[in-house]
Amino acid sequence: MGPAANMRLEKCYFCSSTVYPGHGIMFVRNDSKNFKMKRNPRKLRWTKAFRRAAGKELTVDATLEFEKRRNVPVRYDRELMATTLKAMQRVQEIRSKRERVFARKRLLGKKEKERADVLRMVQKNAELITTPGLKERLQEKKILASQPAREDVEMA
Repeated sequence: MGPAANMRLEKCYFCSSTVYPGHGIMFVRNDSKNFKMKRNPRKLRWTKAFRRAAGKELTVDATLEFEKRRNVPVRYDRELMATTLKAMQRVQEIRSKRERVFARKRLLGKKEKERADVLRMVQKNAELITTPGLKERLQEKKILASQPAREDVEMA
């Protein structure tokens, strides 16, 4: 292993991206939290903190616990290292699968809501539909109620 193996990679407290040595200026608070320009990360839409607070990403999952830093030194053991690497790959597979399922469930409700909004708009503005074939098909599917022909009545 070369000198790159013992590089200390930090996680940015603000945006959760990897911070490499020698990059950027870091303002560190007394409780070891890093800030820059006094912005609240939960209010900026591109940050991990916002996505988690808004329910757009997994927040409670057992696979997220594996990412935590452990400061306990362990004596090197080849078998332990091999099993750890296999476990890391397996955890990554499980996490990616759970994230896909979470995103699919989150988007499922949105599609149904958009469809209901479109149907409501078509029903509300049925008089704007000029294509006779389309109007008949919508009436057959009972999306539009059949409307009796209006007769213009002159008021004297």
